[in-house]
Amino acid sequence: MAIIRDHTAKDVASSSVAVVIPCYRTEGRVIDVLTEMPAFVDHVFCVDDACPEGIGDVIEREVDDTRVQVVRHDENQGVGGATITGYKAALDAGVTIVVKMDGDGQMDPTDMERIIRPIAEERADYTKGNRFFRLDDVRQMPAVRIFGNGCLTFMAKFSTGYWNMFDPTNGYTAIHSSVLRQLPLERLHRRYFFESDILFRLSTIRAVVCDVPIKAKYGNERSSLKIPNVLGSFLWGHIRNTFKRIFYAYYLRDFQVASIELLLGVGLLIFGGVLGTTTWINSAAAGIATPAGTVMLAALPVILGLQLLLAALNYDITSTPTQVLHKELRDEREEA
Repeated sequence: MAIIRDHTAKDVASSSVAVVIPCYRTEGRVIDVLTEMPAFVDHVFCVDDACPEGIGDVIEREVDDTRVQVVRHDENQGVGGATITGYKAALDAGVTIVVKMDGDGQMDPTDMERIIRPIAEERADYTKGNRFFRLDDVRQMPAVRIFGNGCLTFMAKFSTGYWNMFDPTNGYTAIHSSVLRQLPLERLHRRYFFESDILFRLSTIRAVVCDVPIKAKYGNERSSLKIPNVLGSFLWGHIRNTFKRIFYAYYLRDFQVASIELLLGVGLLIFGGVLGTTTWINSAAAGIATPAGTVMLAALPVILGLQLLLAALNYDITSTPTQVLHKELRDEREEA
């Protein structure tokens, strides 16, 4: 517990830490991860997600660490499903901070201190790794991964509202247990969209999310996440979450100036676009030039609509959560 004690204040000094590791086709690399587990970790939950390699048995046979516990799935539930199972086990253990990392060896256990620190210092509710902070690390990445991650990051900013975030699919994360209890775990995505979906859920409760620079480790391992294969499903997931977030934040739970700007902006943009398109088609069919007044009648709503949407976007960017939720929850419990 030295790390928590050295970098935090008040009652957070007694925080306990659990690590959740989804295990599926790790080819034994999870054993190396477990042997490098920091001493301040109190519990390690390895979730054997119906791994054909029988990794749960391998861990129990080769790892002599009383902190390590294997949890088994009878059927494969995906990385999200395995993580949710680990989260529940960590909550039952009564820990304060829950770390999630993969068992493929790409996440360095020595980075865990920095992953935990913002939560322990009450500066964040949820932290995640960012492999794109150091240029030397970026040069090691395949070009298709850099491009794909950039696309996914852009989509995630709209669907989550965390405009200061990058590398949304990074699975090296930590969360305060009191915030984790606020999330609808059963409704989270069970497959690769899990990391992006939990960010969306965190935005609905106004949790503070912090990026932490970590080292990118690439060896001979093969990632089961193929960005070209999941880009379509990720796109649909982000579009769905974007509309849900806008509805929750600007119309269901609150009504701001941006709420009006969104309605008027979309309405004017559609009106101008439809009017301009139909006018152009009719003029082309008749073989006559469109009057300047008619052109302006179509162009002006489009210009105004774009301006209103940009204003709403600016409001959304400046509304990124900054007040730590788990601190508020603790204060509420103390007052009660």
